[in-house]
Amino acid sequence: MSGDASVVHIEGLSRRFGGKTALDGVDLEIPVGTVFGLVGENGAGKTTLIKHILGLLRAQAGSVRVFGRDPVQEPVEVLSRIGYLSEDRDLPDWMTVGEVLRYLRAFYPTWDDSLADDLRRQFELDPKARVKTLSQGQRARTALLAAMAYRPDLLVLDEPSTGLDPIVRRDILTAIIRTVADEGRTVLFSSHLLDEVERMADSIAMIDRGRIVLCGPLSDVKGAHRRVTLRFNQPPARPPVLAGSILSEGFGREWTAVCRGGTEQLARDAATIGAEVVEDDVPSLDEIFVARIRARETVSAEG
Repeated sequence: MSGDASVVHIEGLSRRFGGKTALDGVDLEIPVGTVFGLVGENGAGKTTLIKHILGLLRAQAGSVRVFGRDPVQEPVEVLSRIGYLSEDRDLPDWMTVGEVLRYLRAFYPTWDDSLADDLRRQFELDPKARVKTLSQGQRARTALLAAMAYRPDLLVLDEPSTGLDPIVRRDILTAIIRTVADEGRTVLFSSHLLDEVERMADSIAMIDRGRIVLCGPLSDVKGAHRRVTLRFNQPPARPPVLAGSILSEGFGREWTAVCRGGTEQLARDAATIGAEVVEDDVPSLDEIFVARIRARETVSAEG
């Protein structure tokens, strides 16, 4: 997908910091109107990737296009259409909430006063409260309001749940993100909370050590994996391996495996190693993520 069909188009993006490879040949497409989740461990490359999309870092190899433009060469044209919520929630402590909003309003011709007021009331923010007196959750809500009030074409949220209590995270954040997408705009958000990504995202990219290891519509990613529970007549001498197996865990006669492949093939493979499939289901995104990371760690340890 390219051209007008995508908001972000990245090809072969690589980035090193000294001897560390932060991004390694990343290819990524984010379609218009999509809620796109970016997942990975801390240090996997999520924030570095976002900084390239915002034009804060220049590609050392490969290319980045946002709205068909280079965000480094044309920052005004790109950034004027992006709302950004950073993990740091960087706000001027000496201002009140109302002053922050009035200050930002001057920079954005598309600022929507009605939307800003609605969000302020929804977030229960006092316009007279000074930023330095706000709780972590209130700072997060203020920063989110500021990122959304001018109705950006692309809303970029880096760990948006930091500082938000569970009720706000589930009810308000989910409703806001879905509203943005329903209006035909695009959301890119990174999160370490896999259940949150699964609840909100249409598509996901999983990044591990600077490489995209899974990418696509969430339903396709989950549908390509199975979680099967195997039961043996006798405990196997070693962890069972099925075709497409990513990780097997268990003890004694019962083991659970996260695999790529279809149900019928997995059942046939189980029979060949003397096991019966007693449970077969679609794994959660969290289970897929954990299986891939643990499998990689096991291979690294053995190597």
